Amino acid sequence: MRRRDHNIFANATSLLICGLLAGVVVAAAAFPAVAMSGLAAKAGSDTFAQLPSTLKTATAPQVSRVYASDGKTQIAAMYDEFRSDVRLKDIAQNMQDAIVAAEDHQFFKHKGVDVKGVARAFVNNNTGKSQQGASTLTMQYVRMSLAYTATSPQEVVDATKDTPKRKVNEMKYALQVEKEMTKQQILERYLNTAPFGSGAYGIAAASQVYFGKRASKLTVAESALLAGMVKAPSAFDPTTKTGYPQAKDRRTWVLGNMRDMAYITPKEYTDAIATKIPTNIKRVGNGCTSVRTNSWGFFCDYFYRWWNSQPAFGVNNYDRERQLKSGGYRIVTSLDTKAQDQARKRATEKIRDTNQNAVLLAGIQPGTGQVKFLAANRKFKLDDPAKPQNKLSSDPKKKKKGLRGSAPNTVNPLFSGGGDITGYQGGSVFKMFTMVAALEKGMPLGTTINAGPVAKTNYIVQYGSPAACPGTNKYCPKNAGGADAGPTNMWTGFGTSRNTFFVPLEERVGAENVVDVAKRFGVQFRAANDARLANNKEYAHDWGAFTLGVSSSTPLEMANAYATLAGDGMYCEPTPVQEIKTQRGQKIDVGKPHCTRATSAEVARSALDAARCPVGDQSYLGRCKGATAGNVRRDVGHPVFGKSGTTDSAKTASLIVGTTSIVVAGYEVNPDWANHNDRISHDVINPAVYKTVADYMKGKPSKGFKKPGNKKLTVGDQRRVPNVECSSIGEAKSRLAGADFDPYVVGGQVDSKCPAGTAAGTNPSGQSIKGSPIGIEVSNGKGGVTLPPNGGPAPPGGQNPPRRN
Repeated sequence: MRRRDHNIFANATSLLICGLLAGVVVAAAAFPAVAMSGLAAKAGSDTFAQLPSTLKTATAPQVSRVYASDGKTQIAAMYDEFRSDVRLKDIAQNMQDAIVAAEDHQFFKHKGVDVKGVARAFVNNNTGKSQQGASTLTMQYVRMSLAYTATSPQEVVDATKDTPKRKVNEMKYALQVEKEMTKQQILERYLNTAPFGSGAYGIAAASQVYFGKRASKLTVAESALLAGMVKAPSAFDPTTKTGYPQAKDRRTWVLGNMRDMAYITPKEYTDAIATKIPTNIKRVGNGCTSVRTNSWGFFCDYFYRWWNSQPAFGVNNYDRERQLKSGGYRIVTSLDTKAQDQARKRATEKIRDTNQNAVLLAGIQPGTGQVKFLAANRKFKLDDPAKPQNKLSSDPKKKKKGLRGSAPNTVNPLFSGGGDITGYQGGSVFKMFTMVAALEKGMPLGTTINAGPVAKTNYIVQYGSPAACPGTNKYCPKNAGGADAGPTNMWTGFGTSRNTFFVPLEERVGAENVVDVAKRFGVQFRAANDARLANNKEYAHDWGAFTLGVSSSTPLEMANAYATLAGDGMYCEPTPVQEIKTQRGQKIDVGKPHCTRATSAEVARSALDAARCPVGDQSYLGRCKGATAGNVRRDVGHPVFGKSGTTDSAKTASLIVGTTSIVVAGYEVNPDWANHNDRISHDVINPAVYKTVADYMKGKPSKGFKKPGNKKLTVGDQRRVPNVECSSIGEAKSRLAGADFDPYVVGGQVDSKCPAGTAAGTNPSGQSIKGSPIGIEVSNGKGGVTLPPNGGPAPPGGQNPPRRN
């Protein structure tokens, strides 16, 4: 609140006042027509001349408005002071007249300082009578400008403190302002700067808050009420019990001045006096907790955190936040409100907001990095400590301290991480990084590994741990949900999420190279231990379980990682904005798509070809044999790719589904306690994800993915598998090894016309990639169906049934 000037000359004995104002007042009394020039200025010339006169120009803080992608739907307003400047021609003449009648009758006559008013106040305030002020509208504007251009708290105090020195400074500045600006310009800036109470600064904000209208539409009565409030906004607040009668009396006084100054007629005065004063106002929401639709809050918060991370807006968070809340920006975000609302609906179809498990859905556009929605089964709001809705945390340690969980109300960055949110284990969705690393190393999708129920690796784990082979310290991962076994390539291994294929593949590629791919694809490694392993190649080399998704990640970064495949290998930094304009309409080049090449286009297309298998689509060059979410292609109705994931003991479940237009990553997690006791199934997260994708794609044309063109990265160097039928096992091994294959004997025996104990045939037969394992099947000599001749088509992988992971 701006303090009214009282007792401005209480220290009249000071040398400054005696030297300057005494001369000014005497001169003004003798020569009233000389307005602070000539004799008046000469009276205090030495002291007065030494004062600064050039006022720093600065726009008062303005509201920044945040819009959805349509550029029309306002998501939120961000401000320190609710204010939007308007031109004088857009301010009702009633309001212009009212402020002059309330604050400065001589405004259009003086040259910045009302000399008679100074003399009158000086004499009055030093003869024991009631205190008077002598500030003109120009001097008041100066005071507000000095406060807004202050660079330290002390400068703010100096600009507003009720002292003779401040008053003299204002006079000097006011004289200069009147030389440089017209009366209309001064009035416009004053009305755009003045505080009106209830969080409204400037006449445009005041008109909206108190009357819900534009400043150009203010009536006589409304203008008089607002003009009267400038003197003391809190004291004259009509919405309070004590302020209402004072506001009414003050309005009557302003209306009387307007009548006496011939701004209004006697009838207009009478009509305005009879007009009811509003006692209820509509305060404008500020920030992300005041979004129009609650589910937009998570996206708004993501935008807010993104803004505060951008160096273009300041050197630190304080400067960036101040820029946002005072710069008057017009920000068009990437939020698709229709998709957001649909995703919110899907997130709550099977579990409620009060469930301790959170369904998190993040949607991102391939090729741009634009975040389209962030939806959860949560309310974006602070839990009221006086009437808390959130139950005590499911984490026993937090519960013991009396801390509450994040359901149903939270403002935590669940989707993007930050603060104490480091992310969640995504599970097998991380296998994509191993596949990309293998392709970059020249290992094609057809690379085949004999993936048994258990894979013995050279990775070291704690001796005797559940992850170790019995009696060893060697990491021996198993397949979840069944004993899948047999020769497996990337199409089949990714489609059925075979752990015993991907951990050995990671070992061949080098886990440090897989970690490097994850970094290039946007994984942040926020958890301290994850960062320690990821940022040291020696440590990363031994990170055998990395491909199984044991590192923390967020739905947003994993959606963007998979979008990198759909973007032909271009990683685009996630961004919540489409366009930012300054108050003057200038576009700012911040937030536009910033894309760098994360991998080659051919590697991306090849990896995406295999990533069609888990979600029931068909690859271009291989054969998808099994899927962990095989219904997705049918239910979405468009070409799709993606991957599901589950962690140990099913503490999290994830699914990522993408098209050429959108990639959605869904996580079901307990954000309060990672080591919770629930077993999370895919019955909730899977339909939430694929239905969200289907909703988004409804009505859009079906568009296929780009076909891989480099056969070396897909089918690889194909060789004919020798016919070893009826050969001895030793001879069969020798012939297969000589043809650059890796032979092994398949357990058990099969019906065959060959003598018992000899080779009944191979699996696969026909052709296979150079260096791949070839199983030798052993005959039981009991006859059987004749094997297909060599040279026939061979399946790209094993014959195992699909498995969910």
